[in-house]
Amino acid sequence: MKITGIETFLVAPRWLFLKVSTDEGISGWGEPVVEGRAETVRAAVHELADLVIGQDPLRIEDHWQVLRRGGFYRGGPVLSSALAGFDHAFWDIAGKARSAPVHELLGGPVRDKVRVYSWVGGDRPAAIREAVTAQVEAGFTAVKMNVSGPMTAIASPAEADAALARAWEAREALGPDRDLAIDFHGRASPAMARRLVRMLEEVRPMFIEEPVLPETQGNALASVVEASTAPIAMGERLYSRWEFKPVLDAGVAVVQPDPSHAGGISEVRRIASLAEIYGASLAPHCPLGPISLAASLQLAFATPNFLIQEQSVRLHYNGGAELTNYLVDTSPFDFVDGYANRPMGPGLGIEVDEDAVRRAAEIGHSWRSPIWRHEDGGFAEW
Repeated sequence: MKITGIETFLVAPRWLFLKVSTDEGISGWGEPVVEGRAETVRAAVHELADLVIGQDPLRIEDHWQVLRRGGFYRGGPVLSSALAGFDHAFWDIAGKARSAPVHELLGGPVRDKVRVYSWVGGDRPAAIREAVTAQVEAGFTAVKMNVSGPMTAIASPAEADAALARAWEAREALGPDRDLAIDFHGRASPAMARRLVRMLEEVRPMFIEEPVLPETQGNALASVVEASTAPIAMGERLYSRWEFKPVLDAGVAVVQPDPSHAGGISEVRRIASLAEIYGASLAPHCPLGPISLAASLQLAFATPNFLIQEQSVRLHYNGGAELTNYLVDTSPFDFVDGYANRPMGPGLGIEVDEDAVRRAAEIGHSWRSPIWRHEDGGFAEW
């Protein structure tokens, strides 16, 4: 089997899809994207395509090594995400060629269903109780919310108390039998993060995510971990096992690599194994499209230290362009009582609606991350 073609598709709301074609008629799909930098990743994908055209797609590990290490400059979000899309597509082709889902090729399932969670509250959290109640009524047993909107380096007591009050709204709506994850989105300074994680202990979060920016990990992250008994999660803006080691050394309890950013299925699998040494769990980041979620679920079913899966059905970023719009059969994402059933279809376990993708790509998108500012006009972390 030989790779004969590479195509990319910019599709709403903010995604990039990749199709890899072969001379045997088997195609694989990937989702290589950095939110807000889709065109940049697209250029990287087509630059890397020269390294795989004419090659056997089933040599997945060899391709991973060449695509990762074949340039003198390597890593980072753009190149790692481009690599991830190829990796998705190659595993998809391998599963289809062998009439097996990817998790079977990874050693077989270690669980029968995968727990998923849903987002509530938006970027500037509001109407939390109502949003949580809706998710509970939809059957979800866990939700995640942002702790605040823009946050100053040393927030006022009122600002900190408001964050805690919102978390309590969610906890009261959830009750003691369901889980609450709290995302800082890197908006807090290390000093403020240490204060808030102590305050938030009382709502018993499943984990507190990205309490500080990834570039301020090291001692700053370790000090936040040590400040609270709440489990700390990190990793949506880390792209390789090498970047995850110092985070694990700092004591995080949950790693969150994104299969569309961190080198694909192959690298996330290795990151999960590294985390297992530290007694840490895997909760893949995935506020993206159907291919990324399908890759995440394949990993989840084959990873012993998996915890819970993020998913973006009806996420506030989607703006009406749901991930199910690009599937022939949406049943792989029919969640029952907060769980996803094991996908039994070959490859990634989904059938992409290519006609829908091509129609959407005729329009494309130019999504960009919001730019936030503090009251004094200074830049604020989104």
